[in-house]
Amino acid sequence: MMFESRIDAARRLAEALAKYQGRNPLILAIPRGAVEMGRVLADELEGELDVVLVRKLGAPYSAEFAVGAIDETGWAYVADHAAGAGADAAYLEREKRAQLEILRRRRVHYTPHRPPIDPKGRIAIVVDDGLATGATMIAALHAVRAKQPERLVCAVPVAPPDSLELVRPYCDELVCLEAPPGFFAVGQFYREFRQVEDDEVIELLANPPAR
Repeated sequence: MMFESRIDAARRLAEALAKYQGRNPLILAIPRGAVEMGRVLADELEGELDVVLVRKLGAPYSAEFAVGAIDETGWAYVADHAAGAGADAAYLEREKRAQLEILRRRRVHYTPHRPPIDPKGRIAIVVDDGLATGATMIAALHAVRAKQPERLVCAVPVAPPDSLELVRPYCDELVCLEAPPGFFAVGQFYREFRQVEDDEVIELLANPPAR
């Protein structure tokens, strides 16, 4: 399956998540790409939108290749392949500190006038535009689970089968529209996969929900 855009993917995800419509779900998008998807889901499912802030821990010689991920509390998931990718303990500590500082700045930047919306006792749906290694989603789900939602749902348009199996234990429900075996990168499944900027994230979070 090829998605026209993140908006198209979000609309298809909303159909798959239709049982939560009208139950005031909290849609937690992973910035930056998934935030416009989160806006669509929040509107379609009559819920609220916020972000769950996590950062990929990149490999020493390839920053785009995730060897783990970290959340705002400093909890980190480190993948089994991290050492093989050259990420020893000293490197991981440096990378964690660097990414944690970015998370602190983003929280102040994205929602300067309010605290994060509390998912406790609510249906929380964590959304991203796709999984690659699954590391970032694992950190996001762990962060939300610690806040005691009633139900924790992971929703993505596309992911490789092995990454889905890594992520599955961290949520109550996993919704993925496509799990193709020939997976190289999330962007290959979108006709249009543009960069989403911080200003767009701030605007999407500030917009009231459509009713």
